[in-house]
Amino acid sequence: MKVFESPSRESWQSLTERPQLELGFLESAVRNILNRVKKSGDTALRELTAQFDKISIARFQVSESEISEAVQSLKPSLRSSIETAAANIAKFHSAQKRDVQEIQTTEGVVCWRKPVAIEKVGIYIPGGTAPLFSTVLMLGTPAKLAGCKEVVLCTPPDKNGKINPAILFAAKLVGVTKIFKIGGAQAIAALTYGTESVPSVYKIFGPGNQYVTKAKQLVTEEGVAIDMPAGPSEVLVLADNTSNPKYIAADLLSQAEHGEDSQVVLVLLESSLKEKILNEIDRQLASLPRKAIAERALANSRIVTFKNLQEAVAFVNTYAPEHLIINTNDPESVASQVVNAGSVFLGNYSPEAVGDYASGTNHTLPTNGYAKAYAGVSLESFMKYITFQKLTREGLKNLGPIVEEMAEAEELIGHKMAIRVRLEDLK
Repeated sequence: MKVFESPSRESWQSLTERPQLELGFLESAVRNILNRVKKSGDTALRELTAQFDKISIARFQVSESEISEAVQSLKPSLRSSIETAAANIAKFHSAQKRDVQEIQTTEGVVCWRKPVAIEKVGIYIPGGTAPLFSTVLMLGTPAKLAGCKEVVLCTPPDKNGKINPAILFAAKLVGVTKIFKIGGAQAIAALTYGTESVPSVYKIFGPGNQYVTKAKQLVTEEGVAIDMPAGPSEVLVLADNTSNPKYIAADLLSQAEHGEDSQVVLVLLESSLKEKILNEIDRQLASLPRKAIAERALANSRIVTFKNLQEAVAFVNTYAPEHLIINTNDPESVASQVVNAGSVFLGNYSPEAVGDYASGTNHTLPTNGYAKAYAGVSLESFMKYITFQKLTREGLKNLGPIVEEMAEAEELIGHKMAIRVRLEDLK
């Protein structure tokens, strides 16, 4: 990890940059994949799956027998853990439901918003280096609670052409309607355009690598909605001298092992902890099964030290992390100053890993600084709100003259007449 001592604000922009592919190459490569799937459907999907996943797939959709076999193959303790996590996620997201409120804005004028589920949604589940069955829970649970009629899941097959059993169990548990063995940008293309096998959807959810993220951004040009630009994962840990170096190292490594393009940032208020934390990272890294991946992620990661809390928090808000862990003497006070973050974890005993799996909050979050403008996935992400209004005769008499005057000032006389013809009948 590279170390930066009390950097000036002028240098913060470069310090908040994430590792990424050369943008011109990335976009052209992804557009090529999208166009191939749009033009050739399943044929293109088979070619791309053979190219990227090194496997020949005859039938993309997972069968009921495959799902049943997967469920039976899981050890009971893992099934129980997944069910507990799903229950916590459902509890947290159920509380986000809102009652319809009718608001009288003027006497005789009533307005309200009605939540309606998005009928067809697509869920992308990364599976290239790790089978993220937890993401199935994070996306499938609110989709089910919202009432989405069709929930289509795409995830890459393994070298044997199979899907990890835990992904299939989680999908069945949360009510996913169709599951397909398709990964990468080609999966996003299939969900956008539809193919002979894969139905098109109205909105696509789920994190992924830079190819998946770019594909999601590009298909919005085709009229398909996406949850957010959720790319390679990241964490920022803000710590002072009351924090535990062992915990900090574990939190940094837990994020670094996600992928080579993940980024971890440590913001320190006590630079004397730096060596202790680096030593602890080396010690824990030695026994990590995904050591090689974590090492490459750490090469793109940083330690930044500050002499005062105000500057440190300002840097945190500039970075706008996907995950923010606050390990300070008074984490609640620091948290009150945070305005840009996807999900925040307070204190020594709130590891980010808990939010990844089972606390109940959603782990599908904005990355790459998008937390400045985006929130993480919620129940409302799977819904749209339709506004309604109803005016009585008295309501139109009260509000009509105001609308007439405003319409005339904008020189939209047709608008004015839509009011005038009614008011004349009400005289």
